[in-house]
Amino acid sequence: MTLNGISNAYYNPYAAYGSYPGTSQTGMGDQSSDALQGVPAAAGDDQKVKQGYKSSPADCQTCRERKYQDGSDESDVSFKAPGHISPQASAATVMAHEQQHVSNAYEKAAKNNGNVLSCNVTLRTAICPECGTSYVSGGTTNTKISYPNESNPYQQNKKAQDAIRYTGANIDYAA
Repeated sequence: MTLNGISNAYYNPYAAYGSYPGTSQTGMGDQSSDALQGVPAAAGDDQKVKQGYKSSPADCQTCRERKYQDGSDESDVSFKAPGHISPQASAATVMAHEQQHVSNAYEKAAKNNGNVLSCNVTLRTAICPECGTSYVSGGTTNTKISYPNESNPYQQNKKAQDAIRYTGANIDYAA
């Protein structure tokens, strides 16, 4: 297996500690272990009831009936009507939804001659009380946009100084 151009055939950082899954005792073996490639070790984990919970993740009625709905005042984002998201897809789907809010903030700032100062996206996680599956339960997007205030006397003074400073900066030589 090669990571970032470094082959593990000649160097094994774990050799002093013995072998790790998928390698031989010398550290020169083929590293095709499921644990190293992100594949779950036991394919039937969805069918098992975790200790202290009522049902398995595959049979969980709470997870099947969980609905997500947007509570913002923006009309052009997803999930204005309640919709189901599986626990496995909740992180990606909620993050994509929150990115719609970020995109809308930049669009709003561009239309109104504003400047986006900051955007924060926060995802909340929870654990299902019935089956013990962790999932993303929702998200929040906070944006700060600065708009020029034309009625502010300091802003008017700054515009007047800019007008004086930039007078004659562009000269039309063809005239």
